[in-house]
Amino acid sequence: MAANPHRPVIALAMGDPCGISPELTAKIMMDAEVRAAADVIVIGDRRVLAGGETVAQGASDHLYWRPGAPLAFDGKPVFVDLGHLDPANVQRGVSSREGGTFALANFRAALRLAASGGADAVTFTPFNKHAMKLSDPSYEDEIAVITQESGAATNGREFNILGGLWNARVTSHVPLKDVARHITKDAVLNGLVLTDRCMRDAGIAKPRIAVAGLNPHAGDEGNFGREEIDTIAPAVQAARAQGVACEGPFPSDTVFLRAKRGDFDAVQTMYHDQGQIAMKLMGFESGITLIGGYPFPVCTPAHGTAYEIAGKGVANLGATRNALLIAARMAKPKLLDATERGRRLSAALA
Repeated sequence: MAANPHRPVIALAMGDPCGISPELTAKIMMDAEVRAAADVIVIGDRRVLAGGETVAQGASDHLYWRPGAPLAFDGKPVFVDLGHLDPANVQRGVSSREGGTFALANFRAALRLAASGGADAVTFTPFNKHAMKLSDPSYEDEIAVITQESGAATNGREFNILGGLWNARVTSHVPLKDVARHITKDAVLNGLVLTDRCMRDAGIAKPRIAVAGLNPHAGDEGNFGREEIDTIAPAVQAARAQGVACEGPFPSDTVFLRAKRGDFDAVQTMYHDQGQIAMKLMGFESGITLIGGYPFPVCTPAHGTAYEIAGKGVANLGATRNALLIAARMAKPKLLDATERGRRLSAALA
């Protein structure tokens, strides 16, 4: 099959080897819908993939890339074997330094490839943050790693996506006691502008965004806090002046009911669990996380490593498939031939 230079190329980093990532990787490499949407470069260890194939009860039909060789897909995923983890050295269902090192190495390589233009988007099967921290005590979160490897001047932001509904948030991995001081007019405004841009990149022509308040009942006209009056409402007005279709602030305990019935395409919340709880209740097994604000999209399932079901063959592929399909829609394909793409992959692994 001749290569289509206009097809998006997605770098998929294998996640934590002790959870469901190996079987999800094997399944997604066999998925017809993903194969039709994009060319996929999978980065990991062939021994870990083989274990995932055993659990998934199927052999993924893929190509292996040889270091220094051109990178051509021929209608199949390409596997990049880093040879850096013997599965015998980790225990299924238990977080470990070795597992975190494996996942971080794959992720960093995928990010460097995308930063060089050798891939158009990055995806990854679930990580375990405890394992990542065991591997690298300075590890903060995926956003910090993306910023470092991409060379970006500022951090991106996380979005949760479930079907046609998006959840953006102003703060992410911040202790709850510190959230209020991070809610500034610029933070809320920048979040709304970025949400609008990312949703348009994903094919939503005119996103309608609701903004949640920080305090109970959105502050109740100042009775329960003034952030809505002094900070959030002015940011909403400033975003509207820039052409963003947004409204609010609304009480956070009812705004998702309105979004679910179709009044809005997205809800911007003020902190991590304010939106995560609602989104995961509505669709835990199919939701995805998008990290936007970088030159390329980064997508992953919103669920975790699911240690309790690892190796049982029951992991649901829905969120992983959705992550790759959204990444493919948002990607901006670059016209590179096989030789140049192979050169950039070699450089990313150096």
